[in-house]
Amino acid sequence: MTDRPLWQLSAVELADNIQRREITAVDAVTSALERLGQCNAQVNAVTVPLVEQAMQAAEAADRQTKSGVLTGALHGVPVTVKENVDQLGQANTNGVPALENNIATDDSPVVRNLRQAGAIIVGRTNTPEFSIRWFTDNPLRGKTLNPWSADVTPGGSSGGAASSVALGIGAIAHGNDLGGSLRYPAYACGVATIKPGLGRVAAYNPSATEERPPVIQLMSVQGPIARQVADVRLALEVMARADIRDPWWVPAPMRGPDEHGPIRVALTAGPPDLPCDPQVSTALEESAGYLADAGYIIERIDPPSLQESADMWRKLIGADIQEMMLPAIRQHGTGHIIGVAELFSRFDSPGDMTSYMALMAKRTRLWREWAVFMQRYPIVLAPVSRCPPFAQGSDEQGDEALRQLVLDQAMLYLVNLLGLPAASVPTGVSNNLPMGVQLIGRRFREDQCLDAAQVIENRVGVLARRLWNR
Repeated sequence: MTDRPLWQLSAVELADNIQRREITAVDAVTSALERLGQCNAQVNAVTVPLVEQAMQAAEAADRQTKSGVLTGALHGVPVTVKENVDQLGQANTNGVPALENNIATDDSPVVRNLRQAGAIIVGRTNTPEFSIRWFTDNPLRGKTLNPWSADVTPGGSSGGAASSVALGIGAIAHGNDLGGSLRYPAYACGVATIKPGLGRVAAYNPSATEERPPVIQLMSVQGPIARQVADVRLALEVMARADIRDPWWVPAPMRGPDEHGPIRVALTAGPPDLPCDPQVSTALEESAGYLADAGYIIERIDPPSLQESADMWRKLIGADIQEMMLPAIRQHGTGHIIGVAELFSRFDSPGDMTSYMALMAKRTRLWREWAVFMQRYPIVLAPVSRCPPFAQGSDEQGDEALRQLVLDQAMLYLVNLLGLPAASVPTGVSNNLPMGVQLIGRRFREDQCLDAAQVIENRVGVLARRLWNR
């Protein structure tokens, strides 16, 4: 039994203590809910607290423990779920007032897998309108703040997830990532995550009236955010379980074969015409040193076609927004989100169907080039963003400022184009704000990304603890 408040324990620790009956699920959930009551009002991360439902689920979990029935890997562990996936009986609002009564009649795969593993959902977390900003604000739920500084974005679109888990509201937070929506919030809030590769975690919303645009199907993934890398790994294993409702899901093993000899790491700052802020460069250099000390071989080399990959993501996303999302955004969105979506829709747009199809064809070449490159360099160490976490409202300063902000995140979103996994892990604090890096891996090698992230965390420590002690 620990003498720390239970909300400070990792998911691994909570699950172990509950399994050994040193604490109960009611104990763990009560502590998480008390923490929610203490600090959520300061940041507005959890928009729908599920106090009564969570306590009922915790009591049921404890009855199961006492009965001797086998329990799941997250039995009794408090978690949160983002407000853009279906959770039975809850509204999937996606940050849009018109969807306030969009009540889910079934769980999405990721929610179902969490529940089947014994996790207990203590609340739903905030997302921007239509989940397409690196800021978390919407007219239905309001603005989410970064617990490190109210003046800095908590990231988006999983800003509520990262802010809540950094503060100790739940041990694991669910989020999703189309262009950095797991990794950027984790970076901004000083926590860890993995953007799984395409096909690793099943995705589907029963409440959806039509299928997602094709490029978004190929680039958007579901995943976990947590304070510690070990919790991210455990949550990923749970989230990645089969669900036949997603035809993209692949039954790939969670751990691949061991490498013969030391692992080579390609150290890159991203597209060469976008130099990194010195704080970001320092984080990269320090992380490279930690990995080298652990036996990795570090080489300064850029992966192929960085700029082309980033340009292609913007063009393809812009085309999908233009053709399949803009009408709904114009009908139901605020003026700002309409402006953001319209900018994306004309941001290096492919222009016509022939150009769109040509881009989709060229994407295969980029996948191939990266696959060949990563035969020699299984890990790419790269910035999450060219800049430290940016100020709230930085995308509301006009089209040119927004365009530059998008360009600065090139190394973040080009990973989605390639369908590769990437972990984001904190590297420390600079100017009182978290810093971090991302570790990009080969297809279905999330394990290697997390192994490298664990090395960095072992040297840096768990950054959220510094936040609690301020």
